[in-house]
Amino acid sequence: MHSALREWRDLMLAPQTAVIIFGIILIMTIMVPFGTDLYFGPVGRLGYWTLTVVTTYSAGAFLHNFLRIYWRRSIAMLIAINCVTTGLAVTLIVSAINFVILGYFPVWADLFLYLGSIFATAFIVSALFYVRSAPTAPATATPATVLNRLPLDKRGTLLALSVEDHYVRIVTTKGTDIVLLRLRDAMAETGTIDGMQVHRSHWVAKAAISATRRDGDRAILTLTNNDEIPASRRYLPALKKAGLLV
Repeated sequence: MHSALREWRDLMLAPQTAVIIFGIILIMTIMVPFGTDLYFGPVGRLGYWTLTVVTTYSAGAFLHNFLRIYWRRSIAMLIAINCVTTGLAVTLIVSAINFVILGYFPVWADLFLYLGSIFATAFIVSALFYVRSAPTAPATATPATVLNRLPLDKRGTLLALSVEDHYVRIVTTKGTDIVLLRLRDAMAETGTIDGMQVHRSHWVAKAAISATRRDGDRAILTLTNNDEIPASRRYLPALKKAGLLV
């Protein structure tokens, strides 16, 4: 959940997102779809579509990120579930907005067409949203060569690097081992793994952080393997900026 919220926040604060949302609001205000010109003037339509677009886009973006992080099965099933859940969420949001602002809810004879049109629109937009933002493997990805220093049976996903005297302990999902190496050199061999130094003696992969908590003027990071890594005060601003610490 923490990862999904962090990615949702980054997406919603991105300049590209603001441009997209503003463009949709402007188009809807000018084109007056769904008979909104019967209920509002230009200013009212702008307010209505601002509320509708921002809330539905936010819901769709969060569901997209949440499912993409936690659904580990087939991509086709992920897209289907994402589209269905987003369609349901948007249908509920739009129906609630129309009921509260316009006092409108269709009679039984029109209910299926009303809800179905909202769901179908949200379903299609969600599918396009996923196709647009689906992650692709970077062509210039650099491998974490520091893993080559480990025995074959311990070369898993890199979680953390920690200094022990003149050695560095390399922690992976398959175990740990120590090598004669400076932390600075070990960090230079992490390739394109998204990580950060959190202490003069510790580096962690961001994806490996499962929880954080305050401990006086420092923080404690809990990794996915249940190891705990201290983060010194010097690095707390970077953790906050990354959305890993409140």
